[in-house]
This record gives sequence, C-alpha cells and structure tokens, in this order.
Amino acid sequence: MANRAFLHLALLLLLCSWTGEDELGADAAAGRSPSPCRAADLVVRQSATGRVVEGKPEYAVEVTNRCRCAQSRVLLRCYGLSSVETVDPRAIRPVDGERCLLRGGRRIQRGAPLRFKYAWMTPLDFPLVSSQVQC
Repeated sequence: MANRAFLHLALLLLLCSWTGEDELGADAAAGRSPSPCRAADLVVRQSATGRVVEGKPEYAVEVTNRCRCAQSRVLLRCYGLSSVETVDPRAIRPVDGERCLLRGGRRIQRGAPLRFKYAWMTPLDFPLVSSQVQC
C-alpha cells in the first residue's frame, strides 16, 4: 500500500513538472500567468515558386502568427540559410551557424505574415527555436 502511494505521488510530481513544447508550463513554474501563445501559433509554410535561379529552384516562405498577441525575437533553425540568391536580411538573417532571426527581432503581428524567398537544391526546414510573446 505504501509503495502504491509513493508511486502515485512520484507520477503526480513527474506530470506536474513536465512542460511539453509550449510555454505554458514554464510560465506557471516561474510564477507568471500562462502564455496565450504556443509554438504551434507560429506557422511556417513554403512552396516552390516555379522560378529557377542559377539552376536551383526558388522557394517562397511565409511565417504567420496565429496568436492574438504579437511575437518578437523569433528565432528559427536555419543552419546558415543557404541560398544562391540574395535573401532579404530585413525579413530573415542568420545569427549563427544554426539559427536565424526574423524581422531583426521586431514584432510579428497576427494577420501580418512575414515573407521571403530563397533558392537552393531542396527546401530548407525552418522549425521554431524560440520567440517572445508581446501582449
């Protein structure tokens, strides 16, 4: 009986300390109100434009914020952002060999997607690394 109670307590503590991928658990653990935004609220979509630049297909990327709050300091994983055409540094720029900063760290509002194009052999992945919610 004591072992079962201990097991339930340990499981409860484990579940309470797990935060998953969104910021809700981190906010609660830090004593802040839960964040109204989740990682899934920043959506990255890309498609081939049909244009070829120096023998490489061009891709158009759109980053949309679905959260009611603006998000700033948005970092995506980009591994240096390889492209044979110039990519607009006002939209996205590498900050190191792995991450890229969107809009120079400025806010991305709901309903105001960020767009840029690049040309490379294959489409690049742009998973979200982090962002700062601005409510």
